[in-house]
Amino acid sequence: MKSNEILENALRSVDEKKAENIVALNMQGISTMADFFIIASGQSYKQVQSIAREVRKNALENEYEVKRMEGFDEGKWVLIDIGDVIVHVFHEEERMYYNLEKLWGDAPEVEIKKVLS
Repeated sequence: MKSNEILENALRSVDEKKAENIVALNMQGISTMADFFIIASGQSYKQVQSIAREVRKNALENEYEVKRMEGFDEGKWVLIDIGDVIVHVFHEEERMYYNLEKLWGDAPEVEIKKVLS
């Protein structure tokens, strides 16, 4: 399944750039936007940008269509839409404010360790 491949690739990208508090939510049957959401944090605006840049770069290298990337210049909340997977990279303060995990609390979490092993 392509969405699982995209999920794994994106998770490896955020992990490689030392993102913190990485959460992956299975949105299948909950949202029509994507099959999975990845939510991750960076400690600085530069780190948020670095994580987002890596996600985009690796997606393109694997020939996944990056439909859009928003918020990159500000580095507070960058959204990378890779079709079946949407990656949200937050600065710590922004993540606490928006609290997407609570907003999508009915979505089951993906066991990230199984995906990355």
